[in-house]
Amino acid sequence: MAAQGERSVIYLDNNATTRVAPEVLEAMLPYFCERYGNPSSMHSFGGRVARQIATAREQIAALIGASPEELIFTSCGTESDSTAILSSLQASPEKRQIVTTRVEHPAVKSLCEQLDSLTGHKHRLSMLPVGRDGRLDRQQFQEALSDETAIVSVMWANNETGVIFPIEELAQIARNRGILFHTDAVQAVGKIPIDLQRIPVDLLSISGHKLHGPKGIGVLYVRKGTPFVPFLIGGHQEHGRRGGTENVASIIGLGKACELAAARLAEENNRVRRLRDRLEGGLLSSIPNAMLNGHQQERLPNTCSISFEYVEGEAILLHLDEHNICASSGSACTSGSLEPSHVLRAMGVPFTAAHGSIRFSLSVYNTEEEIDFVLEKLPPIIAYLRQLSPFWKG
Repeated sequence: MAAQGERSVIYLDNNATTRVAPEVLEAMLPYFCERYGNPSSMHSFGGRVARQIATAREQIAALIGASPEELIFTSCGTESDSTAILSSLQASPEKRQIVTTRVEHPAVKSLCEQLDSLTGHKHRLSMLPVGRDGRLDRQQFQEALSDETAIVSVMWANNETGVIFPIEELAQIARNRGILFHTDAVQAVGKIPIDLQRIPVDLLSISGHKLHGPKGIGVLYVRKGTPFVPFLIGGHQEHGRRGGTENVASIIGLGKACELAAARLAEENNRVRRLRDRLEGGLLSSIPNAMLNGHQQERLPNTCSISFEYVEGEAILLHLDEHNICASSGSACTSGSLEPSHVLRAMGVPFTAAHGSIRFSLSVYNTEEEIDFVLEKLPPIIAYLRQLSPFWKG
C-alpha cells in the first residue's frame, strides 16, 4: 500500500496515470536547478543538457526497437495522436478516408469525429466495430481500406479493457496497400514487448505518465521515410519537426522510466499478471452476475474490466474510496460522464451491466496484501448496493 500522509492508499487506476518512479524523480531533479541550461544554446552548459536529452532519446528508442532519430518529443499522448493523424492527412491531400475503430481513446476518436463533422471538410471517417470480446474483425478491416485511405489509426491496447489489437498484422495489411498506419500505444508501451524493427508501424504515440514517468511529456515515433508535416511550427527543435523549447526534466524522466520499464517487462508479464488474475478470479467467483469485459487472453497483463449488474459504477467507486481503494468506472478522459463508456457500448455490453463496470489497472508497485484487501471489501459493497436497487432480484 502506498503511503499518502496518514492514509494508506491502494492504487488500482494505473491506466489513468501512474506514480512517478523514485528513480525517475531522482533523475529529473537536477534539471530543475543545477542543470537548467537551454539545450539549444551554443555554450557547453547548455550542450551538456543536450547530450542528456540524446541519452534519454536512446533509452526510449531501445524500449520500442526504434532509432533515436525517429522520435519526436511532444507534450503528451494526445498531441502525438493529433500530430500523427493531421500530418498524414496533409501529406496525402489527394486521399479522403480515415479508418479507425469505435473503441479508440478520445484523443483519436474525438479528433476524427471532429474532422468528419466539419462543414466542407473533404475527409470521410470509417469507424470499425468490435466484437463482444473487444476484438477487431480482420476481414472487416481489410474491406474498409481503399485507394482513398490516407491514414489508419488503431490503438495497440484498449485503455478500458486492456484488449490487445493485432497491430503487426494490421500494419502489414496497410503497408501492402501503401497506406500510412498509426497506433496509439500509450497503454501498451512498457507493459508488453514492442519491436518496431519487426512491426511495420509508421507512426506510434507514447505518453510518459502511463509508465511511471512524469505528466506533460510524450513521444511520437515517425519511421524513417514516412512523410511528415509538423503540427507545432516554431524553432529548429526536434530537427524542425516540433517547435518549442524542450521540456528537459520530463524528457530525462521519461528516458529513465523507459529504461526501468525495459528491465521490468518480465515482472509486468508475470507477477503483475498473477495479481491481476487473482483479483479477477476472486471477484468473478464470489460475486454473482459479474462479467469480464474483453478477451480473456489477448489483454494487457495489468488490466481487467468487470461489470457488476444492477449497480452503478459511481456508487461502487465511492464505497471503494471509503476504504482508500482507487479504481475507475472507465477511462479517466470520460469518467466525468454519466453515460456508459463508448468502449462498452461498442462491445455490446448489456445496459444492466455497462453502468456497473469497474476498471482495475495494476502496476509493479501493487502487492498481494492489497489484492486480498480488495477481495475482502468489494463483494459486500456490491451486495449492499444491490439491496438498494429496484432491479435486483437476487
